[in-house]
Amino acid sequence: MKQRLSLCLFIAAVAFLAGAPVSAQEKAGKQQPPTQAQEDEMMKRWQAAMTPGAPHKVLETMAGEWNSETRVWMAGPDAPPAVTKGSSTMKTVIGGRFLQHDMTGEMMGMPMHGLGLTGYDNVQKKYVGIWVDNMSTAIYTLEGNANADNTVLTFASTLPDEITGEMTKPVKYVMHIVNKNKHTFTMYNMADKTKEAKVMEVVYERKK
Repeated sequence: MKQRLSLCLFIAAVAFLAGAPVSAQEKAGKQQPPTQAQEDEMMKRWQAAMTPGAPHKVLETMAGEWNSETRVWMAGPDAPPAVTKGSSTMKTVIGGRFLQHDMTGEMMGMPMHGLGLTGYDNVQKKYVGIWVDNMSTAIYTLEGNANADNTVLTFASTLPDEITGEMTKPVKYVMHIVNKNKHTFTMYNMADKTKEAKVMEVVYERKK
């Protein structure tokens, strides 16, 4: 019964999104309920879209407790970076659909706390994520893809620059799964289209 109700809600959503064509059919009195075969096909596609798969297993490898070391190049890529320590808890949530990241550490001499969600969108065929922390009031979003062996996830995004006032500064994030006990997260400033500048790098080592 629950599955049938869910399907009905899904069909209603599809009809709503179809917009004008459905309304035109209704006005003409020609709208017909979906056949059983059409319902079965819609349910098949919906279940495929909602079911975690191999890309979600890639994220699952990063679940656990981690020590982190963060390097930030505040004065530019040629200057020595500021180095701080921190810790992270990562776990899969919502039935394995997302990796939740809870990080504590330090940034510019102040306590830092950040939360993130990373997942794989089966419909868009890409990795997606969001990040928030107490260093900003923004919600950062990112989208990207994996390399052939699923060890490097590369994300593209834009973010507002509090210092310059630029609202859509292009950035790149690279998540490298070195092995089951180590991975890295690197941020690059892509504003200079001739080269990428490393802004931050976080090295995660699994706690023993």
